[in-house]
Amino acid sequence: MTMYGIRAVKTALAALVAGASLALTAPTASAGQLASDCWNTGRWYCNNVYGAPVYQSKFGGEIVGYMYTTTSWFECKSDNGDYIGGPHPRRWVWTQADNGQWGYMRDIDIYSETNPLPNCPL
Repeated sequence: MTMYGIRAVKTALAALVAGASLALTAPTASAGQLASDCWNTGRWYCNNVYGAPVYQSKFGGEIVGYMYTTTSWFECKSDNGDYIGGPHPRRWVWTQADNGQWGYMRDIDIYSETNPLPNCPL
C-alpha cells in the first residue's frame, strides 16, 4: 500500500471514531433551552430532546425505547430517582416510548418545565 493509501485509511478511521463517539453521546436539555411549562390538553405534553432514551426504571438501567419526536406526552413525574443533575436533579418522568414500551425519561432530556406534571403514585 502506498503512503497515500495508508494516509487515506488513517483519515477514514479517525472520522469513523469521531462519528461513533458523537453518536454515543446523547444531547440533554440545558437551562438556556427551557421552553414554556408542559401543557395539558387531556394529556400532558412537553418539549424534549430528539432521540431521548426511555429507561425501564427511574434508577436508570435498561433502555426500553426512545423518543423520536421533540414534543411528547407524559403521565407524571417522580422526584426520588437516581441523581441526574439539572434543575430537578432526581426527577424522572413516566411516559411511553415511541416503540410502545413504558418507562421513565430523565428530566434533563426535557426542555419544558416539568413542575406542572402530577406526581406519580409511589
